[in-house]
Amino acid sequence: MIISNVVRQLTKKDAYSAFEYALKAPETKRQWPRRLDVFLTFLQLEGQTVKERTNNFYDLIKTEGIDWLESHIIDFIYFQKQRVISQEITETTINNYIKPLKTFCDMNNILLNWKYIRKGVPKGRKSALDRIPDLSEIKKLLHSSDIRLKPIISVMLSSGIRVGAWEELKWRHVTPIKDEKNENIIAAKLLVYPGDEEEYYTFITPEAYNALKEWMDFRASHGEIITGESWLMRDLWQITDLPTHGGQIRLASNPQKLSVGAIKNIVYRALRSQQIIAKLDKQKGEGCRHPFKMMHGYRKAHKTICENAGMKSINIELLMGHNIGVSGSYYKPTEKEVLQDYLKAIDLLTISEENKLSKKIKELSDKNNVQEYVINGKLQEKDEQIKALQESIKFLSDTVNRALLANPENKIINDQNGIVKGIELEPELNNKASGEVAIPSTFTNSRSNNKKK
Repeated sequence: MIISNVVRQLTKKDAYSAFEYALKAPETKRQWPRRLDVFLTFLQLEGQTVKERTNNFYDLIKTEGIDWLESHIIDFIYFQKQRVISQEITETTINNYIKPLKTFCDMNNILLNWKYIRKGVPKGRKSALDRIPDLSEIKKLLHSSDIRLKPIISVMLSSGIRVGAWEELKWRHVTPIKDEKNENIIAAKLLVYPGDEEEYYTFITPEAYNALKEWMDFRASHGEIITGESWLMRDLWQITDLPTHGGQIRLASNPQKLSVGAIKNIVYRALRSQQIIAKLDKQKGEGCRHPFKMMHGYRKAHKTICENAGMKSINIELLMGHNIGVSGSYYKPTEKEVLQDYLKAIDLLTISEENKLSKKIKELSDKNNVQEYVINGKLQEKDEQIKALQESIKFLSDTVNRALLANPENKIINDQNGIVKGIELEPELNNKASGEVAIPSTFTNSRSNNKKK
C-alpha cells in the first residue's frame, strides 16, 4: 500500500519519474526513455530533455483527454507502418515503440483500450534475417586505427556482453584466472552490471584480457592513474602541447567515461573505413539493415561459437545473462565447472592467429619436453639395467673362478705383465674358465707354499 501511494504521488508531480520507476533492467533503463521520446518527437512537444517533454505530454493528456491520446497513438502507428513499407524500419520496431508508451500510461493511471490500438500493429518476425560477422571480417575490422577497438571487439566476442554493459564496467570488474600448474593466464572473469539485480559473471579469453591490459597500460604510460575504479572505456586525450577548447577535459589525467553511443560510433566508423559495410541507400531499395547487427552481432556470434565448441547450452545462457527459468532454482554449477566448460571455446573465440599459433607452439614445446623427459627416463632406466647386469655377471664370474681355484690342480694363467688372464683347468675337465678375478695375495702365497712342500 505504501509503494502504491508513492507511485500515485509521483504520477501527480512527475509523470516521468513514475515511468522511470517501472524500468528495472539496465538495458531497459537505457533504451526505453529514448523509444518513448520517438513518440514525443512525433507529437512535436517542447522541452529540453526527455523528462521535460514527458511531463509536458502528461499535462497535455489531462487537457485534451483520452480520446485525443488514442487518436494520436493510432496516427503514430500508421506513420511507422509507412516507414516499414519504405524499408526504413522493420515491423518489430513499431512494437518496440509501443511498449514504453504503454508502460508510461500504466504507471500514470492512464487507461486506454490497448486491444483496440494494437489491432493495427504488424506482428513482424521473432528473429531477424541476419547473420553473424565472420572471422575474416572481424580481423579486417581490427586494422582500424582506434586503439580502443581491439579491446572492445575482443571482449564483446569472447564474453557475449551487450553494448550497454560497458556503461558500468571498471578495471576492478576484470579478474585474470591463472593455470594452477604454470601460472599462465587461461581466461579472465568479467562481472557484468555490478551492483544491479541483473548482475552476473562471464569470462573473456586471454587475448581479450591482454588487449584490455595493454589499453590500461597505454593510458598509465601517458599519465593516467589507473586504479580499480578506472573505467574500462574512456575518451581519447591530447598528446601534444597544442591548445584545445576542452581544457583539462582532453588530458590523459582527466579521464571521461565513454558513453554507449560513443562506443557504437567507434565500431561504426571502423566498419565503414574498412569497407566491411556500406552506407544504406534507402532510395535504391537497400532496406534498413546491414548483413549483421553492428553491435549485437558479436553477442550472437558468441553464442553460435560456444554452441559449436560443444559447451552446455545452459552454461552459455548463464554466461550471457539470460534467464534460464525454473532451472535457475535447481541448476547450481560452481564457477570452476562453468569455466572448464568455457575453456572448450577459447580457441574459437580467439581472433588473432598469432595467439593461436603461440598457444600451439607452447603446447608442442610442452609435449616435446614431456617426451624428452620420458626418453631420458628410459635411457637412465636402461643404463641402470646394464649396470646391474654387469654386476651380476661379475659376481657369477668371480664365484665360478673362486670355486675353480679351490682345486689345486687348476692353474692361474698370467700375461707378461702379471695380470691374470684365466685359469687352466685340470686336463680331464677339458675346459677353461675366463674372466677377471681379483685373487687375494694371501690365497696366491698359500698355493705357492703348498707347491714347495
